[in-house]
Amino acid sequence: MLTAKGYPNRLGVGGWLGGGRWGMERYLYTLHRLTGLGLIFYFLLHILVTSARAFGEAAWVASMGRVTGPLFTVGEYLVFLAFAFHAANGLRLAFIELGWGVGKPFEPVYPYKTSVDFQRPLAIVALLLAALLAAAGTLDFFVLHKGVTP
Repeated sequence: MLTAKGYPNRLGVGGWLGGGRWGMERYLYTLHRLTGLGLIFYFLLHILVTSARAFGEAAWVASMGRVTGPLFTVGEYLVFLAFAFHAANGLRLAFIELGWGVGKPFEPVYPYKTSVDFQRPLAIVALLLAALLAAAGTLDFFVLHKGVTP
């Protein structure tokens, strides 16, 4: 398979994670992809577990009995953390796609300028928003509802 410039793609699927330079934006890209895959996996498991409701009350109680306990509470918390990061970073990406986070266009003359100086503060704001959501989720999961059974 050839890339857009006509060079062969020797990285294959490994290039999805390992290709290119590793700066802040590359880490955000990789984490956004991984959290997206994790959320899809959780969504499919959620559909599988809740579909037991269609088979009667006994199947529902058995299905819910398999997904309770401290291990699943930690799993739900990790899903929330993935959601918090994915949502905040998704907003950042939407702003960049709309042109709100890249600065004014300029003529590409040497020495070339980069838009990273405009995008980096937006990335930091997205990470701070994700951290704020994570702190609120931690408070909700482990302090406010401690010992509360649904």
